Amino acid sequence: MNDPSGLRISFKYFLRYMHPYRGQFVLLALLLSGSIGLQLLNPQVIRYFLDRAREGSGQKVLLSAAALYIGFAVVQRILALCAGLLSSSLGWGATNDLRKDLLRHCLRLDMSFHKQHTPGELIERVDGDVSTLANYFSRFVLQVAGSALLVIGILILLLREDLRLGIALSLYSLLVGLILSRLHHRAVARWADLREAEAWQNGFIEERISGAEEIRALGAGPYTLRRLQELAHIYLQRIRAAFLLDSLMVNLTRLLFAGGHAFGLALGIALYTRGEATLGAAYLIVFYTGMISEPLIDLQKQLQDFQLSSASLGRIHALFSLQPEVKDPANEREDPLPAALTGRQQSAASQPPYAPPAVEFRGVSFRYETENSRPPVLENVSFLLEPGKVLGVLGRTGSGKTTLTRLLFRLYDPSAGAVMLNGLDLRSLPLDDLRSRIGLVTQDVQIFGATLRENLTLFNPTLSDDDLLRALHEVRLDSWLARLPDGLDTRLQAGGYGLSVGEAQLVAFTRVFLKKPGLVILDEASSHLDPVTESLMEAAVDRLLRERTAIIIAHRLHTVQRADEILILENGRVLEYGPRLELAADPQSRFHHLLQTGLEEWLQPGEQAAVEEIPYV
Repeated sequence: MNDPSGLRISFKYFLRYMHPYRGQFVLLALLLSGSIGLQLLNPQVIRYFLDRAREGSGQKVLLSAAALYIGFAVVQRILALCAGLLSSSLGWGATNDLRKDLLRHCLRLDMSFHKQHTPGELIERVDGDVSTLANYFSRFVLQVAGSALLVIGILILLLREDLRLGIALSLYSLLVGLILSRLHHRAVARWADLREAEAWQNGFIEERISGAEEIRALGAGPYTLRRLQELAHIYLQRIRAAFLLDSLMVNLTRLLFAGGHAFGLALGIALYTRGEATLGAAYLIVFYTGMISEPLIDLQKQLQDFQLSSASLGRIHALFSLQPEVKDPANEREDPLPAALTGRQQSAASQPPYAPPAVEFRGVSFRYETENSRPPVLENVSFLLEPGKVLGVLGRTGSGKTTLTRLLFRLYDPSAGAVMLNGLDLRSLPLDDLRSRIGLVTQDVQIFGATLRENLTLFNPTLSDDDLLRALHEVRLDSWLARLPDGLDTRLQAGGYGLSVGEAQLVAFTRVFLKKPGLVILDEASSHLDPVTESLMEAAVDRLLRERTAIIIAHRLHTVQRADEILILENGRVLEYGPRLELAADPQSRFHHLLQTGLEEWLQPGEQAAVEEIPYV
């Protein structure tokens, strides 16, 4: 960030994340000020020692000066050590706060954002970019101010010793500052490009490692390595450009400092030999001239860190600037959820806490932002599912079945039309309350590297072990729990390693039982199960759907045998919708035609008679 607006952004983030640590920041400022003061004072002690020794002062005077010098040096190092420890604490405290805010913001962004950015890229943004700001938050402002004060103090003391030397070194310091500033502006863009290349490379590696099994099975290893080589080459070019400019800054700075030090040494010797300065004064000139390089080098290092920080802050600010299109009206009213949707059941503990809602799609159309050139995923979809009823949704892959669930959870908003619960547009309902009333079980279950208790509660501390045991009993996992070495404290591996597919699915069902939603969505939840586990799942589904509204997304006909109504999608449009038994008995219906392929035995017992007279196609 090399413009005034970029500096304002940097300062805004500094004030925001250092505000909770302002007391420690003041203490750090005092420590650094004391350290700077002692750095300026100690050369004066050496000057006093040299001049007194030259004059033949007694041993007591010289020993006192030496002791004072040692004492100042020890105190200065202690202050510097304490400042370093406090600085590290401040830096990581502020960056951890920023990291949490950035992660929270990313989780709020729409699914379209997460589809466009790989997990590896986001990890680089949330962790890599933020980690570069530790020094910026802890030491940058104070170090820059301290180095500037040290330079000013040295120049004032040199002006007092010799006006010509003070003016010359003042002009020299100004020249060095201008050169470093110009180089800094050029370096910021290079470091931003480097951070971007790191994100690309890390995102690619993360994706390929997670898909290692498929890559090896499909023989895509050579392509993966070739693509990684291309990304590594881009990274090499950018890091070479960034470090070349950085090396130029470092070496040019050292060259300028060497010239300034040589000038001070020559001037000190000349003044002393001509009798215009004492030995102590000559030493002081040489020492201060050499000393001025230290704060200027520190300034250069801080500018180097600021180059990294500026590039990272620019990317972080760009990420914070993104806002979700799915708006949350949670703060728009005092009562976040209308009573019409809440419908709490207080009469019996066995009843769900939320009444089964009516679900309505009213002329809903939807297309993903990245697919504007393709037909809509859903087009003018309308249906009404009464409370407590079960809807079976059928359709080929890509017909829009899963998109229905995403719209119900408001992961996306429809491009046209409205999705309603109990006659209320979902866009008028707070997201947290809406999603707490909908349960979802999919084929792929997310298992976290945590205990079984934490995986069941999803880290919600308000759920008791009794709640968990009751839910596990509902899905008949009592015996499985008894076999685990540490019961609810058994640690599961991230990704579900160590669990069978069936066990992971039953864990997902237990989560829904704990949630006690009024609306349940099953997205082909039993498609990958063995017959024994599937029988357990079927029993769990029966209990789960009791007194709840449900939508079953099906890829196989037998999974909709519980459905009261059938919805068939074709290319995002409603091909057929109606009561299941009526459609099954209608020779003209698409559902009837599907049953004629020999799948009619998947009807529930007692319903076979409704279609037994239908001739096979």
